[in-house]
Amino acid sequence: MPAQARGQCVDEELKQQLVGRRAYRGVVPRLFKKALRHELSPMGGWLAADLADSAPIYGGAYTFHFTEDLGLEASYFRYNQSYDLMNGIVDRNQGLVLFQRAPDENVQLFMGNLVWSMAYGKVRWFGGPIGRFDFYLSLGAGATDERNTRAPTGSAGLGLKFFLTEWLAFRIDVRDYVHKRAVPSLAMEKIASDIAATGGLSLFLPFSS
Repeated sequence: MPAQARGQCVDEELKQQLVGRRAYRGVVPRLFKKALRHELSPMGGWLAADLADSAPIYGGAYTFHFTEDLGLEASYFRYNQSYDLMNGIVDRNQGLVLFQRAPDENVQLFMGNLVWSMAYGKVRWFGGPIGRFDFYLSLGAGATDERNTRAPTGSAGLGLKFFLTEWLAFRIDVRDYVHKRAVPSLAMEKIASDIAATGGLSLFLPFSS
């Protein structure tokens, strides 16, 4: 009996040591919190236009995160729209095709989006420090200002935020803007799907969560 009791004590001590050292995987508190914070994001990148030439795009976004997972975003972007390819066809086929030269113009995007942070995680950079990031989806609508006329515009996309500090993050976005666009060289209107890839920094206010 005493030998059996000592054996049980040893087993219990070993069990407590193993349980104490074991690292359980599961839901853990977020290190970088966004709930009830404001986010300001100056951004820039490249837009691949559907019916026009690709061009640099720049602007910014403001987001209010009312929970850790959901936020409301208002954004403004601007780019110069040109039709060099169409104009080149016109120049090479004078008198053979009935195209008109299309003038360059500035286009503005006014958008509102619902942002859903569907996942967050960690990544180790080259075997060094561990970085944390959010993966999110966005869906919204707004207007495209073109030739002093505004066309309804839908938007959908995805993005990543890599948190550098508690109040600063690096942001990457890919958005698809769908709207009706007039093509002067073809004298017609078509539904265009323009893809914009942008990046920038996000400043969170207040500075601590």
